[in-house]
Amino acid sequence: MQQIFNFIIRNSNRLLFLLLLGISLALSIQSHSYHRSKVISSANFLSGGVYERINHVNEYLNLRTENDELVLENARLKSLLFNKEDTSKLPLPDSIKGVKPADIIVSKVIHNSYNRHENYITLNSGANEGIKPDMGVINSLGIIGVVDNTSPRYSTVISILNMKSQINAKLKKSNHFGSLTWNGKSTGFVQLEDVPRLASVKKGDTIVTGGQSVIFPEGINIGTVDIVYKKEGTSYYVIKVKLFNDMTNLGHVYVIKSKDREELINLENKEKDE
Repeated sequence: MQQIFNFIIRNSNRLLFLLLLGISLALSIQSHSYHRSKVISSANFLSGGVYERINHVNEYLNLRTENDELVLENARLKSLLFNKEDTSKLPLPDSIKGVKPADIIVSKVIHNSYNRHENYITLNSGANEGIKPDMGVINSLGIIGVVDNTSPRYSTVISILNMKSQINAKLKKSNHFGSLTWNGKSTGFVQLEDVPRLASVKKGDTIVTGGQSVIFPEGINIGTVDIVYKKEGTSYYVIKVKLFNDMTNLGHVYVIKSKDREELINLENKEKDE
């Protein structure tokens, strides 16, 4: 305490000057509106800057808490999204080449392989929806493949990009038929084999399903003629067909029921037995 008194006594003149200066400034600010506004403005500027810096520090210190809250919010939104009913499903078309809407099942591709020699597609519909093996699968652009196996909720499809696949197809402008296969090379092309050389074929001609099987109705689009080869030692063409579909990018599809399938199979079996 004695040191404080000694300090005051030693610096009494300076302290008195500062006190009088403070009083005079206070009186001047109080009595003049211009001075008062300037002081208030300066004080606000200083306090605002301080508060802003404090807020930045607090925000930085609270980043972890905010991140945790964002993670919880994202989880909640994703839960709502994943459990929301899919409203993007395709409506049933009025008809597909004579197939009634009742004989069409709308499904969605949930897995699609296209980089192997034997490629398969998985659909999110199965036996519960009436899908059975050997049903044809198409979309708005053309054929996709043939149903191979089913479970109650899912089904697998033999893609047309499968070297075991064989589908009856023809030139749209004529009745010259062939067998549609895949050589395991490009995902954008398939091959139409055993087309008679009597057929008039040129680049750009459309290839469609032939209708000589119970899997696909006649006239479903497949692709266009790209290159025509003469198969050596035979009287047939091999046609390289450019697909209408991008088989690497598939969404919703139509599975086609064949109401005449069992009748035709039974008839053919009777003929074989005879």
